[in-house]
Amino acid sequence: MTEFLSPDPLPPGARVACRVEYDGSQYNGWQSQPHLDVTTVQQTLEAALSQVASAPVRVHCAGRTDTGVHGYGQVVHFESPAARSPKSWVLGGNANLPFDVRLHWAVPVVEDFHARFSAISRRYRYIIANTPVRPAHLNGQVTWQRRPLDEGLMQREAQYLLGEQDFSAFRAAACQSTSPNRNVHAVSVLRRGSLVVIDIEANAFLHHMVRNIAGSLMAVGSGRAGAGWIASLLAGRDRTRAADTAPPDGLYLVDVGYSAHFGLPVTPEGPLLVQGMGLAL
Repeated sequence: MTEFLSPDPLPPGARVACRVEYDGSQYNGWQSQPHLDVTTVQQTLEAALSQVASAPVRVHCAGRTDTGVHGYGQVVHFESPAARSPKSWVLGGNANLPFDVRLHWAVPVVEDFHARFSAISRRYRYIIANTPVRPAHLNGQVTWQRRPLDEGLMQREAQYLLGEQDFSAFRAAACQSTSPNRNVHAVSVLRRGSLVVIDIEANAFLHHMVRNIAGSLMAVGSGRAGAGWIASLLAGRDRTRAADTAPPDGLYLVDVGYSAHFGLPVTPEGPLLVQGMGLAL
């Protein structure tokens, strides 16, 4: 990754994109909330980058994550107020960040690049510890479900989510999107030892859409709802008929897709699952 840590300074006013990884357990979501006495990932990152620039820095992200949700492949951009190299942004930024927020690369991008509006896909991963007892060493990193889950049935039900359709059944009441339609490109449910993983990619997501889908898939997998229920929910477009919103623990923004012409580095696969309860990033 050293090719994305150039020591050559970028001129003031250059647009810079970065990949940000963070553990959301201790943060009140991504977005700055200056009117509240809370800590967010955005304000933490902006404070660190402002130290590097010796001037205020405002960042724009690909997708705003909720309280407790983790970022692995979050992408941001900002306008550089000072001449600094990509290497300085990454190393200097990390030196001023807490250990639960990390910058992995920084690259100059064209003026029309926007972390949110240039994105063509987002990919989330929801990790469930399917064990009789709540795990201790992955506290905050996974969701716990003590009822045995039938991941094969969950996988079959998840296929109803594919394609462009109305996701009102999985949309939060507070969602501000002008349309309930989204295009799900891929979705899978698999088991690795005691972990059940929901992986879903779409052009974009509604507020709480992934967590609402996860809650309903767990209802099917645990036997609290029958086969065909996901299709019925989609057709009914009624949020009140679906399962409760799943907890934020275990939800990761793992990747954001952009057109190749922007030249952004490829995000490594992760978080990766290994034997048993282990996670390898």
